[in-house]
Amino acid sequence: DYLAYALLDAIIDGFYPVLEKIGDRLDEIEVEALRGKRQTARRIHDIKRVLLQLRRAIWPQRELANSLLRDESHHIQENTRLYLRDTYDHAVQVMDMVETYREIASGLMDVYLSGVSNRMNEIMKVLTIISTIFLPLTFIAGVYGMNFDTDVSPYNMPELKWRYGYPASLAFMLLSVCGLFIFYWKKGWLGNARDGQ
Repeated sequence: DYLAYALLDAIIDGFYPVLEKIGDRLDEIEVEALRGKRQTARRIHDIKRVLLQLRRAIWPQRELANSLLRDESHHIQENTRLYLRDTYDHAVQVMDMVETYREIASGLMDVYLSGVSNRMNEIMKVLTIISTIFLPLTFIAGVYGMNFDTDVSPYNMPELKWRYGYPASLAFMLLSVCGLFIFYWKKGWLGNARDGQ
């Protein structure tokens, strides 16, 4: 009975160094997740798979220790039962560590996906700002690009016959771009205008 206890205890205690290495790997992956490295999702998935394999390996050991403790026959001596209780407690502790690490890994995946989503939102914001800056330019160029005949009606864009019509339309385009830049900057959408507030 003592030999059975010694073997079971050695098996269960062998999980501690493995779990310690996994804890170190989770710390490294946390730093990677915050930095948004590309391979982070794959590494998180790999470590979750390893933790699932460990859980499948530890579960029977815990059940074996529990069944040996509940054995009513006289195969297990009373002083060996004390050691088995300690082994059973270690098995429960190892299972708890595995479950905790699995939750940490799931949380790291959420952190990674949140970071990716935030970066995507920043990219979309920049692209939206660029497109809204070019929208009035396109509108003004489209209006002045139409064929108007000022001889038919004086309301058909009389500035087409004006000497400064072309420079005025360019100035209006430049003014609209500058106005949008100032508006976006004051709203805090460009640069860090709101950091001081």
